Amino acid sequence: MKNMFKTTILLASLTGLLVLIGNMAAGTGGMIIAFIFALIMNFGSYWYSDKIVLKMYGAKEASPADSPNLHRIVSDLAMKGGIPKPKVYIVESGMPNAFATGRDPQHAAVAVTTGILNILSYEEIEGVLAHELAHVKNRDTLISAVAATIAGVITMLASWARWAAIFGGFGGRDEDDGNNIIGFIFMAILAPLAATLIQLAISRSREYVADAEGAKMCRKPWALADALEKLEYGNSHYRPSINDVQARENTAHMFIVNPLKGGTIQSLFSTHPATDERIRRLRAMQF
Repeated sequence: MKNMFKTTILLASLTGLLVLIGNMAAGTGGMIIAFIFALIMNFGSYWYSDKIVLKMYGAKEASPADSPNLHRIVSDLAMKGGIPKPKVYIVESGMPNAFATGRDPQHAAVAVTTGILNILSYEEIEGVLAHELAHVKNRDTLISAVAATIAGVITMLASWARWAAIFGGFGGRDEDDGNNIIGFIFMAILAPLAATLIQLAISRSREYVADAEGAKMCRKPWALADALEKLEYGNSHYRPSINDVQARENTAHMFIVNPLKGGTIQSLFSTHPATDERIRRLRAMQF
């Protein structure tokens, strides 16, 4: 409940930031246009985000005959979680990872890479898929898509503001130059940064919830902890082959561990909480 309240506040903050930028860019009219544009983008995200992501990664639906263990695990976990069984997909990539997508539990899919199947045991895969089904059950897939869409619109508006400043000056209302400069700096630089930080906070918060919910679902928190440990190591040492599908920055938040490697600075903008902390919390769970 606490995490859902936090997520609601963060989503409201994103929406408020979007409306504020629209108002700063073009007054009330701009505010209304920004809000309408966000609604259109969210509508598209709601209906088509799952298809877009699965196609982006070349995911192929796995049949029960070809992947009986995956289907057995997903069926059992879906029954325990009280949700319909999602479709099961496999991504041909040595990158060890997994993700869930879909607008609701009735239209959900889980995808695993061939890389994750090669390094995890049956019970560890069970822990990973329990985490992903927890995202489905909690509708985190939709929440993440909405947050990413709003943040994307804010970034786009900021880009428009920069071009407007280059070709015609910022604003257009009767404001003094000082306010124009402050407004431009906020919209062009600070607003996209704030939107990104809020989006990342939403993503990190939902990861902790999915870890806890997934551990309860499979009743093997140690299996998920062991899987996270292997996946963190596997992704940090992963060297892609020429045919491997690569993770993209705009979908990194969907994966169970951050597929993008980076140093200290990039870790500040990570889509995921620290894996060590996630493992610590899981190992502390008792059933």
